[in-house]
Amino acid sequence: MTVMVPPTASATTTPSTGADPAAGSAGRQALDTALFQLGQAAEHLGLDDGLHRMLATPRRSLTVSVPVRREDGRMDVVQGYRVQHNVSRGPAKGGIRFHPDTDLSEVTALAMWMTWKCALVGIPYGGAKGGVGVDPATLTTRELERVTRRYVNEILPLIGPDQDIPAPDVGTDEQTMAWIMDTYSVNAGYSVPGVVTGKPTILGGSLGRAGATARGVQIATMAALGDRDPAGVTVAVQGFGKVGAPAAQYLADAGCRVVAVSDATGAIIDRAGLDVAAVRAHVAEAGGVAGYPLADALSHADLLALDVSVLVPAALEGVLTAETAPEVRARLVVEGANGPTTPAADDVLADAGVTVVPDILANAGGVIVSYLEWVQNMQAYTWSAGEVEVKLRDLMEQAYAEVGALAAAEGLTLRRAAHAIGVSRVAEAHRLRGLYP
Repeated sequence: MTVMVPPTASATTTPSTGADPAAGSAGRQALDTALFQLGQAAEHLGLDDGLHRMLATPRRSLTVSVPVRREDGRMDVVQGYRVQHNVSRGPAKGGIRFHPDTDLSEVTALAMWMTWKCALVGIPYGGAKGGVGVDPATLTTRELERVTRRYVNEILPLIGPDQDIPAPDVGTDEQTMAWIMDTYSVNAGYSVPGVVTGKPTILGGSLGRAGATARGVQIATMAALGDRDPAGVTVAVQGFGKVGAPAAQYLADAGCRVVAVSDATGAIIDRAGLDVAAVRAHVAEAGGVAGYPLADALSHADLLALDVSVLVPAALEGVLTAETAPEVRARLVVEGANGPTTPAADDVLADAGVTVVPDILANAGGVIVSYLEWVQNMQAYTWSAGEVEVKLRDLMEQAYAEVGALAAAEGLTLRRAAHAIGVSRVAEAHRLRGLYP
């Protein structure tokens, strides 16, 4: 077990332009983007160098080796990570992803974004993230359970309902959370449902948690559209997965016309509007959108360049770059994924008059309902789906209103306004708590 702070660029020296991060892994680029965004917020807020450096540095970073016994008897070893970026406002909170490209830099960036996200929507958490560098599609169910339980055993000193609460992310789901809860509970000697969120409802999961991130994307989109008639709104969704697919469904249900979607297998388009439910049924059977018979095939690049009202990037980081952003014709980009837009792409989109609803606002629905699930677990209490929906909508709409008001008052983009609010709240918490000893 290794506890370390990952090497980063200087916390107080960030690019003065919107240049793309330096070449490197996708995770390194994500971390450079997160540091750049923090640097912009620190400059706007007038934070001193010491506080800026503290906010740029994760509180704890854990790297572990995770051995997994394969069904054929082979022993593989993969890397696992857990980063607690900041805990000044409450226990750490953040998902766990299983993806072959996951590395410490990516997990650190995601933890940092989670810190600002929690502060922005006003829930008493700090930011964390975890991951294992493995492709879950290559594992049997038993192998996946072994990886999960061994990883949890390795990070056990860091997690708990009062210190760090994991949740699902890319490559993980309710079943993964059930295994994590059980592993932690076995070690504790009693059932501890509050150690994770996003678990099955029968184990204490909250009603409405499964689609909460997507619901938040829909709420943010409708808020950004204002009084515009949804019937005239066309939508393209990049990443028809855990977030993108239900987000497409919610937007269609709200009256928008979803014309194109994509996933790793391909992209499809129907200008008259896709039957989102039918596409989801096809994906469940075929494993992806490719081959859906009632739509035309489309390239991934062409989907990003479609002439639509709204583009929802809902896959992984770094999709909109200096190269791809100039092709975007949508007037509104709503970030369902974490970090899909690089700083250079932000500049391109802003210059083109494209409104970007940033990830720390648009996809905050998941952590909001995770918080509601945790509260229910800690109180041994249950809210109805309707009550959860009302609380989610109230927090999302309040956060959007605050970001929009600051952006309008100070001439900022929504991203810079959102980061200014989130970072300022965390900085204020640091000031009030002081430095011990």
